[in-house]
Amino acid sequence: MSDPTLSTVVFLTLAAFAAGWIDAVVGGGGLVLLPALLVGLPGASPAQLLATNKFGGIFGTATSSITFYRRVRPDLRTALPMAAVAYVGAIGGALIGLHIPKAAFNPIILVLLVLVGAYTLFKPDLGKESIRRFHGARHTVLAMATGFVIGAYDGALGPGTGSFLVFTLVGLLGYNFLQASAQAKIANFATNLGALTVFAPMGLVIVKVGLVVAAANLVGGYVGARTAVARGSGFVRVVFVVIVSAFIIKIGGSLLGLWA
Repeated sequence: MSDPTLSTVVFLTLAAFAAGWIDAVVGGGGLVLLPALLVGLPGASPAQLLATNKFGGIFGTATSSITFYRRVRPDLRTALPMAAVAYVGAIGGALIGLHIPKAAFNPIILVLLVLVGAYTLFKPDLGKESIRRFHGARHTVLAMATGFVIGAYDGALGPGTGSFLVFTLVGLLGYNFLQASAQAKIANFATNLGALTVFAPMGLVIVKVGLVVAAANLVGGYVGARTAVARGSGFVRVVFVVIVSAFIIKIGGSLLGLWA
């Protein structure tokens, strides 16, 4: 594959920054960055695109994880076990993802996003404050089960992972949106690392592009995390609904053939 043009590099830089910001606030940056990589690098294979996306994304999730930890102090008793099994799930998902058609996942993603968006929209009190619905070992086990399942999805495909993590932490476990975003970033870092554990040794990362995407994603993640912390759970909820709605329109339109 030939080196990208300057205009392509600028395009991918802007997309990576936006993806990092979105991912830090509510998750789902992959639904911005993966299509951008597909447009900017038409000669790359699906596996290369997914690997390069993970390489760029892990810098953004690392930065936002650190920023959230310093400013929000998420519950590590939940976040760390969830991240550990998410890492394992992502490794398994990545191995499966090398052998399955990615197009088959779009209808599944669309249905999940519609359900998530509708539930959040029609439950105005959802995520305003933390009211844990489970305690002790049951709480941890549910968090770990969530981490493993979503981690496997992230390794196999990935787009929307952060949003699904945030929604599950809010809707199932009872965290507010800010706390959920903080914990989701830690788990999302682990899933990116798990996928790269498979992709990197295979040489699938397009390093030159990956470094540019990583730098922009890192800055976007830092700015997004600070924005989320400064504006609070109400702001995160609004952005969550807007981003999920945009993803529904984008994926639904693609399935209907309204745009490429």
